[in-house]
Amino acid sequence: MEKIDLNNKKILVTGAAGFIGSNLVKRLFKDFKGTTIVGIDNMNDYYNVSLKEYRQKELETLNCQLSTVNYQFIKGDIADKVAIDALFAEYKFDVVVNLAAQAGVRYSIENPDAYIKSNMIGFYNILEACRHNPVEHLVYASSSSVYGGNKKVPFSTDDRVDNPVSLYAATKKSNELFAHCYSKLYNIPTTGLRFFTVYGPAGRPDMAYFGFTNKLLKGETIQIFNYGNCRRDFTYVDDIVEGIVRVMQGAPERKNGEDGLPVPPYAVYNIGGGQPENLLDFVNILQEELVRAGVLPKDFDFEAHKKLVPMQPGDVPVTYADSTALERDFGFTPKITLREGLRKFAEWYAKYNG
Repeated sequence: MEKIDLNNKKILVTGAAGFIGSNLVKRLFKDFKGTTIVGIDNMNDYYNVSLKEYRQKELETLNCQLSTVNYQFIKGDIADKVAIDALFAEYKFDVVVNLAAQAGVRYSIENPDAYIKSNMIGFYNILEACRHNPVEHLVYASSSSVYGGNKKVPFSTDDRVDNPVSLYAATKKSNELFAHCYSKLYNIPTTGLRFFTVYGPAGRPDMAYFGFTNKLLKGETIQIFNYGNCRRDFTYVDDIVEGIVRVMQGAPERKNGEDGLPVPPYAVYNIGGGQPENLLDFVNILQEELVRAGVLPKDFDFEAHKKLVPMQPGDVPVTYADSTALERDFGFTPKITLREGLRKFAEWYAKYNG
């Protein structure tokens, strides 16, 4: 592994107004000095743009307070090859973290074009830019969805992942294949991170915990899929960011094989809690924390507002991370408990909604 000191480096974070991206930029502000951070995001309306603007404003405020780094935000799309090439030519990035993607499993059934454009063409543009403007490390978001209907648990990066059950999953698996190819051909150190159900304050409103909260607040009924028998390895956003920051600083080593050709400097890790939670238990904890934070009244009739329904197309019954490789190589395993994480979300939600 090649160690990278992120101080005084030029770093690109794509999807910087997104949930994980904005939290990563915040963390980079606090931990490193003299760094130039460029954030790019197309600010699309897949969900309410005001939340992306809120995150971006938080970053601007924090940047003014700390002034330890040089931060530039650019409204742009990674699918725009000319713009991406120009950005790389101007900044000559040392480290790139690609978090920009069209997310969501169900939306990929309704709107497949968005996934091909952002997740495949966009990622290809990033790889090409890294090829022509060599970087020390490219870190990119993959997803636990690549495991598809994998029956063996916990999910290990050694498992075969060639049976995706959604287009979203297929595009994320393609990212790993593209990265391997570019690592091999052009000796670009790449690390893919398979995230497991990320949640937390200012998260994505299309995620279950956020959508449930919005509906319960309006007195609507929430649907709990697979009759509540889905199990998810929920991972709090701070744990995800901790994993990313550690991985950024350790690139796969560039070396040649016996044939004199580069051995691909390529790696993939899971980042997940390793504690799959039953969806029904998750919803119960969420409801308790929403009552505690004053989002819902103390006498809220939760039973009257939930409905158990069958599985949805593209969904999987269980996600369960084996993160031992991450712990072995970077000394880190996610630690924040579900109650602790949902408490922070509920408190943020109460504040955000006044």
